[in-house]
Amino acid sequence: MTTILVTGGTGTLGRLVAERLRADGHEVRVLSRHSRPYAVDLREGGAGLEAAVAGVDTIVHCATTQTGGDDKAAGNLVAAARRAGVGHLVYISIVGVDQVPFPYYRTKLAVEKLIEESGLGWTVLRTTQFHDLLVMVFKAMAKLPVMLLPARASDQPVEVAEVAARLAELAVGAPAGRVEDMGGPEIRTFESLARTYLKATGRRRAVVNVPLWGKAYRGFLGGGHLAPEHAVGKGTFEEYLAGRRG
Repeated sequence: MTTILVTGGTGTLGRLVAERLRADGHEVRVLSRHSRPYAVDLREGGAGLEAAVAGVDTIVHCATTQTGGDDKAAGNLVAAARRAGVGHLVYISIVGVDQVPFPYYRTKLAVEKLIEESGLGWTVLRTTQFHDLLVMVFKAMAKLPVMLLPARASDQPVEVAEVAARLAELAVGAPAGRVEDMGGPEIRTFESLARTYLKATGRRRAVVNVPLWGKAYRGFLGGGHLAPEHAVGKGTFEEYLAGRRG
């Protein structure tokens, strides 16, 4: 039986990865800031992190934050993994981190490079954005009487449960380096996705497309965050919305 540590194991993705691995018979440790016995802030490291990685065969690194510090957290995790003799580190990244100069993407790319150069066995999977993220964005936008959308932008959302299944598969395999990207089944305009969300939730809002500016916006318009040749996901945005509660 393999012992696997899932960082961010109470989050949207990490929780499903941990459940899948346990269902397959593996011993799973969940690390997050508030989940005992491995309640650890990776940005701080310390004895709690050392205890979490001790005796672990594989780490699936799902922990992330939009507030900064992912690179420092990854550095602490890699150092602890080296000391503990961990054989395999699996990292979830995002399609386009090397194409779109968005600050969060740049940090994810920096973490990729740190892991590649860590001396550990490693696997990196890049995916397109989850359905959950779009819903969170649209829900916030729908608080106003008018939904302001980035003009001419598209997305390729993927079902998080499918990503979790793929990560679990990679976690029990040998280190594979950078594996093929994983994209959702459809590339859709942001407006199309927003209108689908409004219809599914019974909201009535005017939708206005607003041209933006900057290198990151141009990167998104250029499709750097899309994976048309790897549209392997099955679940559509409509199916995700139909299955949501509330």
